Amino acid sequence: MLSISNALSLLRAPLALLFLVEKPLLRLIAILLAMLTDSIDGYLARRSRSATQFGAILDPAMDKFFVFFALGVLMLESRLLPWQACAMISRDFFLCLFAIYLAIAGRWQKYQYRAIRWGKITTALQFIVLIGLTLGFVFPWYIFILFIVFGCLAFIELCQLRDTLRTENKKTT
Repeated sequence: MLSISNALSLLRAPLALLFLVEKPLLRLIAILLAMLTDSIDGYLARRSRSATQFGAILDPAMDKFFVFFALGVLMLESRLLPWQACAMISRDFFLCLFAIYLAIAGRWQKYQYRAIRWGKITTALQFIVLIGLTLGFVFPWYIFILFIVFGCLAFIELCQLRDTLRTENKKTT
């Protein structure tokens, strides 16, 4: 059964497709609606106690789809350089490294998927930069370096959570 919060997450996919239309107002509305659904879906899941493992994976996956799709369109339109797009998604590279670690260590199934602080901060900055790029702003290089720094911090936070969960599991056994 599809919950309201998961439906809101899924809504970000068709919103991303609005980037195919080269109208700044339409793109701005798409970004704002994506931000709104991202805020509301988690709140509803917690409030109604309908948070699921599927939702914990679906929500960030839809964020990533929206951002990746928008970045791809902006790169094709030469509004964004490839290195800038790579910097904006560098957090996801670090998440992949962490996922590879979990798979190799055999902890993939046991890991509790949840949002992390640096992941939320990075997503918020991605949406802000997308708004700026849609409105024609040019960002200085160091804004894109921030994405790499936030990616490193997200990786560190994930490793700390892993260690915390490992310690908690040892106490309960």
